[in-house]
Amino acid sequence: MLTKPLFLALIIAASSLSGCIGGVRIGDDGVEAPETIKIAFSIKDDYSNFDENPYRLADYLTEQIGKPVELYPITSDALALEALRFGSADMAFMDGGAGWVGWQNYGLQVAAADLKSDGRTYYQAHAWVLNGSDAANALQDDNESTDPFALLEGKTSCHTGWLKSAGMLIPMGYLIGNNYTEVLGDSEDIESLRNTIFNFFNEDASIPESGTPYYGYGGALKCLSDGTGDVAFAKDSTVDKYCNNDQVEEDEDWCLGLQDYIKLPAFGNAPSHPLMYQPNSISESDKAAIVSALVSLQESEDGLSILENILNTPGIIETDAETHLNSYSGLISQVPGISQYMEEKYQA
Repeated sequence: MLTKPLFLALIIAASSLSGCIGGVRIGDDGVEAPETIKIAFSIKDDYSNFDENPYRLADYLTEQIGKPVELYPITSDALALEALRFGSADMAFMDGGAGWVGWQNYGLQVAAADLKSDGRTYYQAHAWVLNGSDAANALQDDNESTDPFALLEGKTSCHTGWLKSAGMLIPMGYLIGNNYTEVLGDSEDIESLRNTIFNFFNEDASIPESGTPYYGYGGALKCLSDGTGDVAFAKDSTVDKYCNNDQVEEDEDWCLGLQDYIKLPAFGNAPSHPLMYQPNSISESDKAAIVSALVSLQESEDGLSILENILNTPGIIETDAETHLNSYSGLISQVPGISQYMEEKYQA
């Protein structure tokens, strides 16, 4: 049995060591110190422009919440997910796809989301068709028995690229989930999506690679405009961006008149970048303090500079996983093999 003096000596010695006792971090000087909050963030080797240095964000948050905030350097969303999964970081901004994987597979949650240039935390995925087409007529005829989506079958589709959110995953998830088409092939193989597209539309469907004329949102709209395809899958702002600029000379030379483009009802929302967090490594109060500080960035000149130069957004709002990711999740979950593909894509 330990003698009382020896027992007290062990207690004193243990308390003098740097570490965590009873959930509180004790510094080398024996003084209680607040736990550091770590945010995974993409860091370059050096910054020639002070305004773009992300450590400004850590300093700002530290000052705002009264607790040390550090950046955990990462170079990809895959590494951000790994950092949250294994406790190297408490929070991280990432794209919507990575956020979905973290939410579905690893129990991560959404604390906040950045804003698009128009102030939304999402953009909508749509099918664009030409005025006078079967699908356009079905939309405009005030007859509920004519379904514009059903009339897309057999047409030539223009996608923005392979496995792009608004250009492929969201619309195909909608069409599969609402029984317009069935998966052709193995439901666990992402390549079955290609066969499903060719089967529902036709074998001339445009699935362009990067650098080719019909790639991206502008490419998909060009594919529709020049008559190559019958329907373009893009987002709600695509026509305005390429064919409705304040300066007419900025419009693409292939643009038709605005009245020629008809937007079918939205398939769903593609989320902006979420701020994901690990519920097991950060307290509710610390999470709330970080979110409050990020939301308040819009209230000061220094904060606005951080938003513009470091976070690349006009603002941040508080939200949660159900609100931010549920629409997207319900749609892309219908795509064959998507879970395995996404998990592999975001593996470090």
